[in-house]
Amino acid sequence: MNLNFTPEELAFRDEVRTFLKNQLPDDIAAKVKGGRKLSKEDHQRWQQILSKQGWYATHWPKEHGGTEWSAIQKHIFDEESASFGAPRTIPFGVNMVAPVIIKFGNEQQKQYYLPRILSGEDWWSQGYSEPGAGSDLASLKTRAVRDGDHYIVNGQKTWTTLGQYANMIFCLVRTDTEVQPQRGISFLLIDMNTPGITVRPIITLDGEHEVNEVFFDDVKVPVENLVGEENKGWTYAKYLLTYERTGLAGIGASKAALAHLKQLAGRQRKNGKSLMEDVSFRRRIAQLEIDLMAAETSNLRIIAAVEGGGVPGAESSMLKVKGTEIRQAITDLLRRALGPYAQPFLEEELELGYGGEYLSDEFAAPLTPHYFNMRKLSIFGGSNEIQKNIVSKMILEL
Repeated sequence: MNLNFTPEELAFRDEVRTFLKNQLPDDIAAKVKGGRKLSKEDHQRWQQILSKQGWYATHWPKEHGGTEWSAIQKHIFDEESASFGAPRTIPFGVNMVAPVIIKFGNEQQKQYYLPRILSGEDWWSQGYSEPGAGSDLASLKTRAVRDGDHYIVNGQKTWTTLGQYANMIFCLVRTDTEVQPQRGISFLLIDMNTPGITVRPIITLDGEHEVNEVFFDDVKVPVENLVGEENKGWTYAKYLLTYERTGLAGIGASKAALAHLKQLAGRQRKNGKSLMEDVSFRRRIAQLEIDLMAAETSNLRIIAAVEGGGVPGAESSMLKVKGTEIRQAITDLLRRALGPYAQPFLEEELELGYGGEYLSDEFAAPLTPHYFNMRKLSIFGGSNEIQKNIVSKMILEL
């Protein structure tokens, strides 16, 4: 394949850079580059800017309000957005449930939910993992029993990212217990304001409230909220997960973080020399850069292969494994480069400017919490161990 961008793609990259330079709010970019927590309002403000530009739904066809960009254009946009410090798109609505609704939902569901995702009226969360059913998702136990025009849902979901903000959740539920586990699962859209739903926070190692437990106690869900056919939810879930795992590679974010690592290593001193002059440290950076270049090439090869509208298979698992390992390794070296300045600071101290010159550096003071947070990358979206099994079965035929 030709890895060089065409003149049209280079022109598109210039257009993206101009947009980001002029439209990305400085305060939001500063938070992203500083590794600071973004509020719900920050995310919504950036979403509105993208929506006004018509650039929010990059995976959607134009008939539903999407950009209908090529895979290369999406890659360029993601890379440039990371470089400028734009927030990552919260994927659960626009990049996860929406493609499922577009491909498998009925016309009424498309007409109702897609405009609300574009406008930001609905904030979606994902109801997949359960206690004892994470990477082994087919063993989920949350039940949905048909009762007239409703399903009665009982069970528990966990690791529900940003569920405290959500008013909607898409869930995998068991609707048939008498068949093979994968064949008895359905895909439901559930209003989080329905009686019987309880959201309980999980505080993670970095001290943040990012994930939650969600409990369902006799929750009534209209039958029209079923996507596709009953007991076919596993098919829809696999379709969704291929997009999630490819996105988890985070090539653009890793390139931005690697550039910053080089900047910090060039300034940090050790025995009178910069870390970039330290042979051991420089070798580790060089290996990371080689791995990242290889991952980027693989990413371009994969997206080129699906330009005709296909869906990546085991390749997305390969990219997820390597991409998340690279992202974790970069945060580890960033933490090592700053030494004691990478230790976590209290939120109040960050607001007061404690930490000296390093607080003005991107990813400086919050590096240790960021390092802890990145440990999850090799677990969610299907653990890396499970992804290696997928590769073995689908490609190596072991």
